[in-house]
Amino acid sequence: MADRVGLDDSSFTIKVNGEKHQEKIAISNSETVVTILLKKLKKYNLMDDPKEIIGIGHRIVAGGEEFKDSALVDQETLQKIYDLKQYAPLHNAVEADVIKAFMKFLPDAAEVAVFDTSFHQSLDPVHYLYSLPYKYYEKYGARKYGAHGISVRYISQKAAQILNRDIKDLKLIVCHLGSGASITAVKNGKSYDTSMGFTPVAGITMSSRSGDVDPSLLPFIMKKEDINIDQMMKILYHKSGLLGISGISPDMRNLRSNMTPLKGEKKARADLARNIFINRIIRYVGSYIL
Repeated sequence: MADRVGLDDSSFTIKVNGEKHQEKIAISNSETVVTILLKKLKKYNLMDDPKEIIGIGHRIVAGGEEFKDSALVDQETLQKIYDLKQYAPLHNAVEADVIKAFMKFLPDAAEVAVFDTSFHQSLDPVHYLYSLPYKYYEKYGARKYGAHGISVRYISQKAAQILNRDIKDLKLIVCHLGSGASITAVKNGKSYDTSMGFTPVAGITMSSRSGDVDPSLLPFIMKKEDINIDQMMKILYHKSGLLGISGISPDMRNLRSNMTPLKGEKKARADLARNIFINRIIRYVGSYIL
């Protein structure tokens, strides 16, 4: 795993036989990531020659309505992934760059794109359409796409296995709780409804993403703060959620009093952020129970 790419404190972590090996190393871009990975695979005797790699799977956040299943990547597919960045501003362009880097260094390997949104293609229009003029869906694809579908599909299948039940007979609520977080109702092995929307900023409170917000608040704040739409989107993605409420950290571990010594106003704000996070989870889970 490459972490904090392009920043001064970037690092690379690889897990071999259950043991983690982390190195603080300068990582400037996607090509550097691939170069480091190939060197590490050879260093830890996971391969002798890069030509041994015949296929690479890539998790892609947004596939829109274009990709209903996984896809082999060629130049046309790569461009489509990049063009879909409007649906996942933090993810798709970076993911396309990573695929491009692998195609450069491993030209004979098959590149396969696996889309987080594909699992949610089973949503009914009642659940994926917004109550906006229908023409915006027809013209711009303005609808709920969801995210974390790869994770939700796996968890659903694993739950059926553990319960020793046919997945087609199960109703599940899957909580994917990380830096990005979502709640999904799964019925008969298919996505029935999910908390994330047109982009992964919607739904429950997240580490630095806002989750659901009354749309009229955005122009109100923009006028009051004299900021543009790009600045407002940066706030929604990078300065909201647990970080925005607490004013301390986007990391839940830093907001728990038993792990971080917080007092007074800091503790109150940390507790508030945690309680809002829990409240939003309960709100979605409760709405999916029926």
